[in-house]
Amino acid sequence: MAAAQNVLVIGGGFSGMSAAIMLARGGIATDLVEIDAGWRSYGAGISLHGATLRVLAQLGVIEDYKATGSATDGLVVRLPHNDHVIVTIPTPPMPGTGLPGNAAIMRPALAAILSKATRAAGVNVRLGSSFETITQDEGGVDVSFTDGTSGRYDAVIGADGLYSKTREVLMPDAPQPAYVGQAVWRAELSTPEGIDTLNMWLGKGVKVGINPVAPGRSYMFVTEDRPTNDWVDEGDLLPRLQVLLDRFPSPILTAVKQGLSLDSKVIYRPLEKLLLPQPWNVGRVMLIGDAVHATTPHLGAGACIGMEDGIVLAEELLRSGTVADAFAAHQSRRWKRCEMVVTNSLRLSEIEITGGEQAEHNAIMGRSMMALTEPV
Repeated sequence: MAAAQNVLVIGGGFSGMSAAIMLARGGIATDLVEIDAGWRSYGAGISLHGATLRVLAQLGVIEDYKATGSATDGLVVRLPHNDHVIVTIPTPPMPGTGLPGNAAIMRPALAAILSKATRAAGVNVRLGSSFETITQDEGGVDVSFTDGTSGRYDAVIGADGLYSKTREVLMPDAPQPAYVGQAVWRAELSTPEGIDTLNMWLGKGVKVGINPVAPGRSYMFVTEDRPTNDWVDEGDLLPRLQVLLDRFPSPILTAVKQGLSLDSKVIYRPLEKLLLPQPWNVGRVMLIGDAVHATTPHLGAGACIGMEDGIVLAEELLRSGTVADAFAAHQSRRWKRCEMVVTNSLRLSEIEITGGEQAEHNAIMGRSMMALTEPV
């Protein structure tokens, strides 16, 4: 008999949906509550790689991804002034995915794929609701919800993101997210001529990348060193991004800048990191994803390790034994990998901010990508 017969997942993001899909498919009665009544996913594109595509294959949605997202081969690094190619770095495919190793998709499109799979798996999805109180005893967890209902569960999974309410309530003394000194701007655009895979331009204090997400469409990310975490008004987003691109005389980026408009849906986000020491659970409640290990995007692995959390935790809860056994096994399997991603991503950020050695940057990137291909 599985360690749990019924489970509550708090949060309908990528991590929460991954856990819910695998739990429900395994025969565990699964409720998922998501506070956003529209179950919306905010953001522009998201860069993926072979390890993330492996996760999508495990979730049974790789064919849906192929029909919606983009998969290309290699990373091209160009000079900022004339677009000359400095180096092309291969991105080997992950076995079992049938796709090259570089990929990207619009966040709302990936969310739509996963939400469809969540409902198809038989998860009881409850939108516009969250938990009000959580109390537990040796036998289970009693949860009251903001819609006035209540339920009792064998286990609860808190997958409610960087500013997790679950963490705030159950771990009031836990470390808080910390700003890392960089911010990222993102925008949608038509794919520039000559761009057929992920391309990057490295400048002083600013890095630009363009990654195809669908035929004829790409998303651009611009990582900027910002010593202080200042608010940026929505009306300033487009002109501020255009000013950043002025630093790149590159013909490709000059044309991109001139083509930006309000239709480009510019988004700005300060970069924050969080790595909670274990345990990541309080009794029968386990936190996963950004709620315990939020990372900067330098390795493109934040969504990957969050979705892996969901899959691994589901695997352990589906084994015979106790919830405590399952939680212990999950944490043992996840610490080294998640700590590697958060720590190495942060070091890459530090190197960019301080003008550190490119050789160290390349070495960390290479080691990390190899580590991510290893079995989870």
